[in-house]
Amino acid sequence: MRSNLLLLLIFACSLLSARAQTSASRQQLLFNSDWKFHWGDVTAGEKPDFNDQDWRRLELPHDWSIEGPFSQEWASATGYLPGGIGWYRKTFDVPASFRAKKVFVYFDGVYKNSEVWLNGHFLGKRPSGFASFQYELTPYLSANGKNVLAVKADHSQVADSRWYTGSGIYRNVYLVATAPVHVGLWGVGFTTPEVSASAATGKVTVAVNNATTAAATVLVKSTLLDAQGKVVATGQQQVQTKSNGEAQAAMPLTISKPALWSVDNPRLYKLRVSLSVQGKVTDEVVEEVGVRSIRFDANQGFFLNEKNLKLKGVCLHDDAGALGVAVPPEVWERRLRALKEVGCNSIRMSHNPHADYFYALCDQLGFLVMDEAFDEWEEGKNKWVEGWNVGTPAKFGTHEYFKEWADRDLRDMILRNRNRPSIIMWSIGNEIDYPNDPYTHEVLNTGRNPQIYGKGFLPDHPPASRLGELAKRLVAVAKQADTSRPITAALAGVVMSNFTDYPAALDLVGYNYQEFRYPEDHQKYPNRVIYGSENGMSFKAWRPVDSLAYISAQYLWTGIDYMGEAGKWPQRSNGAGLLDLAGFPKPEYYFRQSLWSDKPMLYLAAAEAPKANDQAARGHRRLNPTWNWPAGAAVRVVGFTNADATELLLNGQSLGRKQGQEIYWDVAYQPGELVAKGYKNGKEISRNVLKTVGAPAAIKASLYPSASTAKASSLTQIEVSITDENGNPVTTATNEVTVGIEGPAKLLGIESGDLASHEDYKAAKHLAYQGKLLIYVQSTAASGTIKVSLQSPGLKEKVVEFKAVR
Repeated sequence: MRSNLLLLLIFACSLLSARAQTSASRQQLLFNSDWKFHWGDVTAGEKPDFNDQDWRRLELPHDWSIEGPFSQEWASATGYLPGGIGWYRKTFDVPASFRAKKVFVYFDGVYKNSEVWLNGHFLGKRPSGFASFQYELTPYLSANGKNVLAVKADHSQVADSRWYTGSGIYRNVYLVATAPVHVGLWGVGFTTPEVSASAATGKVTVAVNNATTAAATVLVKSTLLDAQGKVVATGQQQVQTKSNGEAQAAMPLTISKPALWSVDNPRLYKLRVSLSVQGKVTDEVVEEVGVRSIRFDANQGFFLNEKNLKLKGVCLHDDAGALGVAVPPEVWERRLRALKEVGCNSIRMSHNPHADYFYALCDQLGFLVMDEAFDEWEEGKNKWVEGWNVGTPAKFGTHEYFKEWADRDLRDMILRNRNRPSIIMWSIGNEIDYPNDPYTHEVLNTGRNPQIYGKGFLPDHPPASRLGELAKRLVAVAKQADTSRPITAALAGVVMSNFTDYPAALDLVGYNYQEFRYPEDHQKYPNRVIYGSENGMSFKAWRPVDSLAYISAQYLWTGIDYMGEAGKWPQRSNGAGLLDLAGFPKPEYYFRQSLWSDKPMLYLAAAEAPKANDQAARGHRRLNPTWNWPAGAAVRVVGFTNADATELLLNGQSLGRKQGQEIYWDVAYQPGELVAKGYKNGKEISRNVLKTVGAPAAIKASLYPSASTAKASSLTQIEVSITDENGNPVTTATNEVTVGIEGPAKLLGIESGDLASHEDYKAAKHLAYQGKLLIYVQSTAASGTIKVSLQSPGLKEKVVEFKAVR
């Protein structure tokens, strides 16, 4: 129930970054239904009379790349999936209530090089596949007849990114109608310059657009409401606008005893802004906002509401395996709740703006966010085609339109998201200074410096000095849009950048995999705020955050496995995550939980005991929570825990107690039951059990959310595991499961988490991986009973039933 209520709130509040609610003056429609799609280029696809009757009908969001097939002819960087050109067309009537209003179409994201036409009239092009943008339709709109909106997306340069991006209109689209006097796009700003437990000062800014032919006096009102709908602060200002002009309003708010937003209590307010002309309301916008203070200190780290806090963060790309990048919000809710459970409190949006609803989830679940704009600037990075660091890379990418579009893309990202209490810093770039990819410096000829694609200084590469020049430009743009948060970047070649103006241009300097530089650079640059912007999973990488006051953060690479940035074929995804592509926890998840969480926990897994000096066999990735081995095999049993001491028992016989967060016992295998008990102050606080299991015999399934009813047009996720006849999970099972659906729903995809699977993601059958599957079922707009049957040869059929309610 709590989960469903949260989703309803997200849908109501995150339609745009401006999150406007429908009122008598402003109306907004989700514009995702009844589109037609064609994969491949066509001539005159923008013309209203173009014959599209044979085109495929679909609902947005849509990612055509994930439909595959996987093929070695494509690029490892982007998941061995196709790109190409795609066309979308939508024929629609204008709602009667939209007539005599300004009408806009808003795209949350189209990958990429999108071009948009209405009734054959060109509206514009946006090269970025991650930017949100809006076009006015009014001049070309037929108020009483059919209208045709056409969109072309060009992803012909398939190896144009270092990770999977998808292709097409992969985020929501909205139709918006306003009065001629209205709030501009992302025109409401909210900050809290002064915050304490007793009182807070808020500042509201509003961009007022007057699209009439006469000057107008506009009364701007702002009202802040708490979670119960009670008015807690108000402000107003009268502004003069010229014809076809814009004016800015600024109003202070005083909030008594504010409910502060924090990671443990993410309390939110609603900010209602209205415009009136001659006593008549012409526009109203509602924002979801929070009251909180943030600050970073070069010696003491990060403070939220003046409380020192370590940022336990993960980096995230925005795909979800079987769904590509067209991901419903329910999927990210499930994933984020799992990350919250591990102790994570911060998210780095790698390496681009994400979907609008993602930020609403972070606001509501209590995640602190680093929002990031770019992975490259004016020069291209290596995009690997035959496998990571293998062969000759491609050089396509966002750098090709950086000169013309970077300032606007950065500004739009900030304006779109600036009212999110979750966001605590803006990042202008990720690893732009990766040594020799592309920038270089003479210092690379000395010392222990990270290098790639060539040794030492490469005089034919662009000089590192250019980094400082570009950083100053981007920081200035960012600060024009928002001064309430610091500007940062994630540096990979700190040793090189220290010889440039790049670090000095930033408010915060992120270090990627450079933990060994912390003490030296903190001493050398005492005013520099240093934190870990991208880090490995080892305890060694966590220790500086845990032990050094001046290091406030760690952002693990990565929170969840992701498509692309893959090794050689047949691997097509990256397995660096705490969660797999299906959102199931991996052993590494539980090791991190032992470091980050205060809740009692104990996890048990096993692997073949390593041979002497076999370091490759000692990592966490080889572990599996299974107790099925050859008779007498030498097995290493590993436990992750935050208990003071842990005892291991095999078939009731104690193998001794050990202390530490990662502990192990080398055991001669015998079938039966392995029990681990965690103790604190001598009392058992946690327990984990591994059993010897039988052959696969049945299918177990559980709904997420767990309720037996779901809202129509929502997504239900079904977690599937293969079990033996006693209901014990068989973690080695690879049975093929076929999915059948009856009722008002459709199968959206099946995910196993297997990084090398080339199965059709849209097929109704899939092989289990490590005994598990995740099934995505999308209900339609109709009410009714939905039955999902799960069948596999030799296993008992499982039927899951739930109801969709309008």
